[in-house]
Amino acid sequence: MKSLLASLLPVALAACSVPAVTPGELPRSDHFDGRRFFNPDGDRGSGGDAKKGPVGLIESLFTRANNWPSVAVTPTRPPRRVAGAAMAVTWIGHATVLVQTQGLNILTDPIWAERSSPVGFAGPKRVRAPGVRLADLPRIDVVLLSHDHYDHLDTSTLRSLFDRDRPLIVTSLRNDALLARYGIVAEARDWGGRVRVRPGVDVVVTRAHHWSGHGLGDHDRALWSGFVVTLPGGNLYFAGDTGPGDMRWAIEARRYGPVRMALLPIGAYHFTGPVTGNHIGPAQAVTAFGQLGAAYALGIHWGTFELTSEGIDQPRIELHRALERANIERRRFRATEVGQTWMIPPSAATGQPPRVTPRPGI
Repeated sequence: MKSLLASLLPVALAACSVPAVTPGELPRSDHFDGRRFFNPDGDRGSGGDAKKGPVGLIESLFTRANNWPSVAVTPTRPPRRVAGAAMAVTWIGHATVLVQTQGLNILTDPIWAERSSPVGFAGPKRVRAPGVRLADLPRIDVVLLSHDHYDHLDTSTLRSLFDRDRPLIVTSLRNDALLARYGIVAEARDWGGRVRVRPGVDVVVTRAHHWSGHGLGDHDRALWSGFVVTLPGGNLYFAGDTGPGDMRWAIEARRYGPVRMALLPIGAYHFTGPVTGNHIGPAQAVTAFGQLGAAYALGIHWGTFELTSEGIDQPRIELHRALERANIERRRFRATEVGQTWMIPPSAATGQPPRVTPRPGI
């Protein structure tokens, strides 16, 4: 194995050698030391493979288990638009979700790649095909991009979407510099920063507990985040990729108003080696759901790429158990199959019934 890795190392290093993102003249803060970003709640993040150095990073690409079975998927076609207070939520896979409401099409961490990897011949392979074909995706107005890891930032997909739709891409600090190298324009903000979509609809960049790294030498040089989208019918919250940390990031997000729909990660939590603080599991997602006071939630970041050692459907099973322990109805916090569109009931503030029925795909 070592000789094989040695022979493949130059090729893989070349594929990974995205120049380091330079933070520039950003002021120091409680989560930026002048050179790198960090979590302000005492844990700087375990850093995953990046702490092993280049050889460890490449080794992880070629030795990562791909033991999950492939799951048959029948792609669907979501509505083109959803008007008014109605809300349609479609899990496309991993952390990619299409949320449609108020005539807006909002897409989170879009990835249609076959592998979560800087190279096409190694790394975790997708076991569930995207629930919506990229060609069948309606015109996208807003993209929420949480951070620069390959299972969240897929430059090929983003380039296709940007060329086709010119969406407003909102991300956290310095990820815009990475995207600019691919001709993609994005609005980057620090935690607490806002981007206006239109009157009454803002994207607020919120704190998450994670780390970053896209190429060699750029460990924690770009910021990670979650998002709140303020909406007349109740807010959308996307947690991005987050570990527990102090478990106050959900409480902070709630301050921007009532949360109608929360997108919460429930997978990549079981490790055979040292415990990581980079991901929450189902039980912590249920805790965050309660802290948010959300009306509904969708479990994401599971069953798509084998990133850690839990079973392919274990997060959904454990979510159901955690909901039962917390005495929360399953209908409020679901882990759907990919491609399934969930019509979210209206909040008390809207009083409007859903008006759109998704069309099956072919």
